[in-house]
Amino acid sequence: MTRLSVAVRPSADVVATLAELSRPPLPGVIWALPEQWIVKIRPLGHLDERLVPGLADALQDALEGAPPARCVLGPATVRLSGQWLAVPVTGLEELGGAVFEATEPIVPVTHPQPFRTDLVLARGRVPAELAGTPMHGYWQADVVALVADRSAPGHPRLVDLVSVPLEPKR
Repeated sequence: MTRLSVAVRPSADVVATLAELSRPPLPGVIWALPEQWIVKIRPLGHLDERLVPGLADALQDALEGAPPARCVLGPATVRLSGQWLAVPVTGLEELGGAVFEATEPIVPVTHPQPFRTDLVLARGRVPAELAGTPMHGYWQADVVALVADRSAPGHPRLVDLVSVPLEPKR
């Protein structure tokens, strides 16, 4: 069983912007490393990797001819459920709808809808005062990935199992 999600990755410019954010050491707060900065379009949960080929086919079929998405980061950090510090990302609504529709026959939807797209910066006991830091950026998401989280404690490792390019039909 592997934790899988469908996600996009921020551009190098956005990663550089995020890296400028102050990340003070705080008890109970675990700051995400840049290699963990993804925007989940659809979390799939812990799944048997035998589902990967079917998910790959469903994503490729659903996203064929889809144009790149203009992702907008911000306007400020938010605290989610007291356990996450994130930055909202907009612009992925159409892709998200297509991804949910394509993958639901394989993995039933269990998350509240509509699903929020955020880039998680920290988890744990996130103090309320960390929310509200202005964050701005944008990028073109031109690849959607099926991502496996193969992390171990202290060793983050997110692996793109499948990458689906976004390019409009000509």
